[in-house]
Amino acid sequence: MLRSVDKCPGLYCGRTVLENSSLSECGACLRGYRVNAQYVCSPCEKDLTSHDWLYLGFMTILPLIIHWFCIDLNAHLRKFTKGELILHASACVEVLLSAFLTILFTDPIWQLRINSCGVQKVSDWYTLFHNPTPNYETTLYCTQEAVYPLQTMIFVFYLFCVTFMMIIRPGLNVKFLPYRGKLAVYYALYIFPILALLHAVAGGVIYYTFPYLSILISVVSNALHFSIKLDQTMKSLLETSITQLRNATIILGHWVLLAYGIVSIPYDISYFALLLVPAPALFYIFTAKYTDPDNFK
Repeated sequence: MLRSVDKCPGLYCGRTVLENSSLSECGACLRGYRVNAQYVCSPCEKDLTSHDWLYLGFMTILPLIIHWFCIDLNAHLRKFTKGELILHASACVEVLLSAFLTILFTDPIWQLRINSCGVQKVSDWYTLFHNPTPNYETTLYCTQEAVYPLQTMIFVFYLFCVTFMMIIRPGLNVKFLPYRGKLAVYYALYIFPILALLHAVAGGVIYYTFPYLSILISVVSNALHFSIKLDQTMKSLLETSITQLRNATIILGHWVLLAYGIVSIPYDISYFALLLVPAPALFYIFTAKYTDPDNFK
């Protein structure tokens, strides 16, 4: 049992236990460690909370949605074909396999559980901005992953996604969508670095707002999906949403994402709220005739 030691400056500076059981000077904790109430770096052995798992689920769903959107965008088809469905399935396998391996390679390795430091506040994601300067003299650098492993494992996940995409997708593109399928791969090679940069800069913001981002993405993409229809009459929108497999699948995907966002909201919300999931689609269909630009000529 370590005795109480002098307090380290800053929020994240701590003392590391050395091999001879003595304590180091104040500094950054090693990866997988976080400073405790005694100002000593202790190993992170907490289990992920339900909010943590939901956050990781959102970060898994996001690249999958982007993959599917890019495939569908470049296919330029009004209905699903066998080749397009195979590419969609390939993207799903790539992302799920990447997520599975990311968990296996995160401490404890080869186990379907994750040791975590936990997230206590937004500043835990931005320790770079909390390096103290005792007596306004020399800066003490204590930058570390205080939210271990929620920050680095996303980068590992993106790396796996790109790797499996480059291994699996090119052969399928050549066989099933030879001219346009490769564009979806090119787009992803641009998008994943952007996602990585976004996570590095705004990971903490996303962690706390992803339920609302899920709802926003679902509602906006739902409106965009309906707005590109040439026939904006209520009858046509309702009929094509039910009878055309492609449209029904896209709308169902919007509903699943919206339901995921509602369930992820960190407040007590009745599950009866899930009955409102079809509301954005129905609202657009029933009000399209009032917002059709042709009515304002």
